[in-house]
Amino acid sequence: MARREKWIDPKNWASLKPFGIGEKRPNNYAEIWRAVKENRHQLGYAWRILKEGTCDGCALGTKGMRDWTVDEIHLCNVRLRLLRLSTMPALDAKVLDDVTSLARMSSAKLRELGRVPYPMVRRSGERGFSRIGWNEALDLAAERLREAGPDRVGLYMTSRGEPNENYFAAQKAMRALGSNSVDNAARVCHSPSTVALKQTLGVAATTCSYTDWIGSDLIVFIGSNVANNQPVAMKYLYHAKKTGTKVAVVNPYREPGMDRYWVPSNVESAVFGTKIADRFFQINAGGDVAFLTGVLKHMVERGWADESFISAHTTGFEELRSLLGKLSWEELETGAGCDSADMLRLAGMLGRAKTAVFVWSMGITQHEFGEDNVRAIINLGLAKGFVGREGCGLMPIRGHSGVQGGAEMGAYATVLPGGRPLIDAPHFSDLWGFEVPSAKGRTAPEMIDAAHAGLLDVLISSGGNFLEVLPDPAYTREAMARARLRVHIDICLSSQMFVDPADAVLLLPAETRYEMTGGVTETSTERRVIFSPEVKGPRITEAWPEWRIFGELAARARPEVGDKVRYGGTREIREDIARAVPAYDGIQGLKELGDEFQYGGPHLCKDWKFPTQDGKAHFTVVDPPSTARPDGSYVLATRRGKQFNSMVHERRDALTGAVRDAVLMNPADADREGFADASPVIVTSAAGEMRGRVLRAPVAPGNLQVHWPEGLALLDHANRSPQAGIPDYKSTVVTIARAPS
Repeated sequence: MARREKWIDPKNWASLKPFGIGEKRPNNYAEIWRAVKENRHQLGYAWRILKEGTCDGCALGTKGMRDWTVDEIHLCNVRLRLLRLSTMPALDAKVLDDVTSLARMSSAKLRELGRVPYPMVRRSGERGFSRIGWNEALDLAAERLREAGPDRVGLYMTSRGEPNENYFAAQKAMRALGSNSVDNAARVCHSPSTVALKQTLGVAATTCSYTDWIGSDLIVFIGSNVANNQPVAMKYLYHAKKTGTKVAVVNPYREPGMDRYWVPSNVESAVFGTKIADRFFQINAGGDVAFLTGVLKHMVERGWADESFISAHTTGFEELRSLLGKLSWEELETGAGCDSADMLRLAGMLGRAKTAVFVWSMGITQHEFGEDNVRAIINLGLAKGFVGREGCGLMPIRGHSGVQGGAEMGAYATVLPGGRPLIDAPHFSDLWGFEVPSAKGRTAPEMIDAAHAGLLDVLISSGGNFLEVLPDPAYTREAMARARLRVHIDICLSSQMFVDPADAVLLLPAETRYEMTGGVTETSTERRVIFSPEVKGPRITEAWPEWRIFGELAARARPEVGDKVRYGGTREIREDIARAVPAYDGIQGLKELGDEFQYGGPHLCKDWKFPTQDGKAHFTVVDPPSTARPDGSYVLATRRGKQFNSMVHERRDALTGAVRDAVLMNPADADREGFADASPVIVTSAAGEMRGRVLRAPVAPGNLQVHWPEGLALLDHANRSPQAGIPDYKSTVVTIARAPS
C-alpha cells in the first residue's frame, strides 16, 4: 500500500527564499501573464481550450485542466506556449508571393505570421506560392501518387497535437496505396523502447501508471529530464517526495530542474521549492549500459536480486550472470565514466527498495545502441521483479501527446495497427477489403535517403520539420529538393516548406484537434485513451481535418478503394480502430470530455503474467558498447532548452541559463583547454561543425552538450540504431577549439 503524504515536510524544501527569489528557475506566473497577452484577442476561446480540451503538449494526459493522477490543476508552461498555435488568425498570404525573405526567417518568426489560410502551390521556377483550390490540389497530388507508384512515396507525421484518428486514417490510406512507407515522430523518440520492451516483456508500452510514482520506494530517472519536457510531472514528484519516495537520476548533466523545482500550483513547493533528486549519478553519454550493468553486477554479487522471482518468472538470467562474472570493474568504470562505488550506491538503493519505477527518455533511446540501453534498464528492473505490481514499473515517458497512439494506430513503417507484424497483412486485407502490403516500408530517415538518391517522387509531411529534426540539415535539404512533389500539411509555416521544388510543393491547411467536428482521442504515456471534444471558437475557413485529407488523397489516386478509405467523421474512424486494434475496444464509446479508458489496466504484466510466447520475461545479454575516443576529443550530446520538440520558445533556458549557441562544458575541461565562460569556440565532428560559446556547467568530464536543433550539423545522418533505425543524437565524438577572432 502507498504511504500517506506528510502535510508539510521542511526536509524537502529547496530554499528558504520565498518563491525562490534570485534562484535560477522558470517564472511560471510570468508564463501565465504572457499567455494572456499572446491570446488577448481570443481569450474566451483560449480559456475554453484549456478548460475543455485534452492537452496537445506532452503525453501526461488531461481532461481539461485535470488529470487522473492527482486532484489538482494540470497546467504547465509547455501547454501555455502552444496555446497560441490554436488561437492565432490566418496569415496574410501576400507574404508568400516571394519566399526569399521567408527562407531566412527563424521557425519561431514564421509561426508568428499566423495560420496557413488555404491550399497553396509553388511550382519549379516560381518565387513564391499562389492560391489553389482543394480539388485542384488533391487531384495534382493524386496524379503524382499514381505516377510514382507505391515504392516511390512516403508519408511522415509529427506527434504534436496529432490525435489517434489522424494516424489511423493516414496509415490506412497509405496501405490502400500499396505502401507501408508511413512513419511518425515515435521513430526518433522511443522506437528502441518499443523494440526492447516487446522482445523482453511481450508489451510495447509503459507497464505502470503515474500513480505508481507516488508512494513507491524509489524512482530512477535515466536520460530523462521531466522538469524540462513534462513539467506537470514535477507535481507528481512533489507528492511522491512527501510520501518518502527516493529519487535517483542517472545523467551526464546534473539537470538543475531535477535537483530543485518550484511547483507553482502547490503552495509549499511554490514558496520553498522542493528537493527532487536524493542522488545524482553522472556518467558518460553512451555509458548507460556499462553503468547499469555494473549496478546489476553489484546486486547479484551481494545477493540483492530476487532469485525466487527470477527462477519462476524469467528466462535468460544464467547467461546474463555469466556475462556479469566476466566483465571487469575496470572496463565497466571506463565505459560508464564513473567508479564502481557509484554503481554500488545505486545498487544499494535498489537492494533496499521493495518497489521501484524506472523512467527513461531520449537520453537512453537516441543512440546507435538505443535498444541495448533499454534492455539494460529492463534487466535491472527484472532483477527484483519491479514490474506488474503497485509502485513498480518500466516507463518510457512520452514527450508528445500523439506519440503513444501513433505507432499503435499503425502509422509505422515496420508494424501494422496494434503493433502486429507486417506478416499479418492478410488479416487487414480481409478486414478492410483491399490488399495490404507486407513488405517493410521506409522509415522517416530512410525516406530522406531515398529522396536524396532519386528514389522518392512524392514526400508528404504532416507537420514537423525535417530540416530541424534529422541530422545533417544540408543533406536533408538536398534530399527534399529532389522529391518531385512535396505535400506539407500543417497549421502554420515552417522552414522546410521553402526548400526549392523539383516540380511542385503544396501547402495544405489543417485543423487543430480542438476544431475537429465529432472530437478526437489521444493516448497518454500510461496508455490512457482520452476523448478531446471539439471546442467552439473561430475557424480557418478552408482548413481540413487531416484524416479527411489522407482519405481523399488515396481515394482520388485509387478510385476503386474510395469507399474504403473515406470516412464520414471521427466517430466512424473510432469504430474502425476498435475493429482493427482489440486493445482499443472501447474507443468507439468515447464521446464527451472526461471519457477515457486505460488499455491493459493500471499495470501491464500484472501478477507477473507476461504476454510472451513462453509466458515469461526475458533477460538479455547486453555487452557494453565501446566508448573509446581519441585523446583530446569529447563525446557530445544534443539537449533541449526552452522549447517543445524543435519549436524553440526562448533564446535562454531559465533552468540552466544556457543560450541557444551554448556549449555546455565541465569546468575542469574548460580550465585545461583555457576557455572562460562565453569563449567563442568551434566544435567539429566527422560530419560538420558548429560555432558556439562555452558555458561552464555541471556536465560529466569529457562530455559536451549543445542545443538541438542547433547542433544537428555535427551529427552523421548515417548513424542509426540497428533495429529501430533511430538516429544517434546523443553520442557524437567531437573536438573543440577556440574560434578565430
